[in-house]
Amino acid sequence: MQQESGALSFRERAGYGLGDTASNFFFQTFNIFLLYYYTDVFGIPAAAVGTMFFVSKLWDALNDPLMGALSDRTQTRFGKFRPYLLWMAVPYGVMGYLMFAGPQFDDTGRLIYAWVTYTLMMMLYTAINVPYSALMGVMSPLSSERTVLSSFRFVGAFGGGLLISMLVRPMVQYFGVEDEAQGFRITMALFAVVSIALFWVTFATTRERVESTTEEHDTIRRDLKLLLRNRPWLVLCVAGVLTLSSVALKGAVTLYYFKYYVLDDGSAYFWIFDRTTFFLTMNSLALIIGVCCTKWLSDRFEKKFLMIVLSLGSAACAAGLFFVPPDQYWSMLLVSCAGAVLSGPTAPLVWAMYGDVADYGEWKFRRRTTGLIFSASMFAQKFGLTIGAGLSGWLLAAFGYVANAPQSEDSLLGIRLLFTVIPAAIALLNVLVLMFYSLSDTQVASIERELALRNSA
Repeated sequence: MQQESGALSFRERAGYGLGDTASNFFFQTFNIFLLYYYTDVFGIPAAAVGTMFFVSKLWDALNDPLMGALSDRTQTRFGKFRPYLLWMAVPYGVMGYLMFAGPQFDDTGRLIYAWVTYTLMMMLYTAINVPYSALMGVMSPLSSERTVLSSFRFVGAFGGGLLISMLVRPMVQYFGVEDEAQGFRITMALFAVVSIALFWVTFATTRERVESTTEEHDTIRRDLKLLLRNRPWLVLCVAGVLTLSSVALKGAVTLYYFKYYVLDDGSAYFWIFDRTTFFLTMNSLALIIGVCCTKWLSDRFEKKFLMIVLSLGSAACAAGLFFVPPDQYWSMLLVSCAGAVLSGPTAPLVWAMYGDVADYGEWKFRRRTTGLIFSASMFAQKFGLTIGAGLSGWLLAAFGYVANAPQSEDSLLGIRLLFTVIPAAIALLNVLVLMFYSLSDTQVASIERELALRNSA
């Protein structure tokens, strides 16, 4: 194995970050708007959507380790992971558009169309995002540099989320006028073009430096066994399930919370924004502010300590929202943005920790499986999305939700719980799991030095 040391250029860091901007043109749209689109625009029952989300995401999550093992074994002149950004960008963008094409089928036809396009899109998301995530682990051998790179990644990710928060509702209203389906169709076509272009920029501006060889006895089965013996990864795996379950639940019901509890009618409230769009926009800005604090925080505190403290703070803010009355919009915004600032650094921190876990695995087992580690981590997170997305549809139905109608007291209570208390409870479980993470920053630095000596020899 040959490695090059030193910090990456701003161009390469920014280019890598734009890859997650590309991802979030669809990921964040799915997280916030997809359940609403399927129930209130495309006309599919909430329980049926919940089942589709659960089954499709479960199938998709199972594909992640296979994609990671495949990319670990890919050998091209561009490297192991970068080529997939080039190859998969167009299919990814096209399928993302087709999900919102909204053909005029009957009830059964719409459900089948949603199943097919959603499942294929999630598979393509795996095919491009597993290599993209693993790319961070081979751009630099330094943990400190990966933390910086992870910060750039999530500035790009939350920047994409900011654009989604700001633009989707105004664009849907502008392009659709009185036809929401038409508005979504044109909006997602534009997002598809931008997403493809950004993935190609990431491909062109990045480089793989940490190389490894795959020997004949390095089978996928053996790699999986080594992964399951990597205890720090196992902790992060469970934490990933819980984190994304919380995110998926809250994200999926945000529009319902404002439409039926806050009673936002979509009229302009602040400049061109309605209250929902302004709320989403300010929370996205708060997340970016939190991400920008990551380097300053990680230079002063252990990653594990930061993850626990920040997660506790964001959970407290989420639970506090339950007690804010619907007419107290600015209090609602303030509490939510405080939680978003606290949540911001956790995303780059945990992905930097995955890079540390990859180093630990190479140090302990003398076999580097970057693609598998990152893909298996994505499997855990997608399984969390599976749980959260499935529960959001099922619980809405269980509480008596009826699309485009005044909600009962039980339904409103369910929407409020899904937006506040339940995500907070899951976040607290995540804190308990993180306490078992055993890889300290001091140990990571020692592992870096030993690997550098071993590889130079």
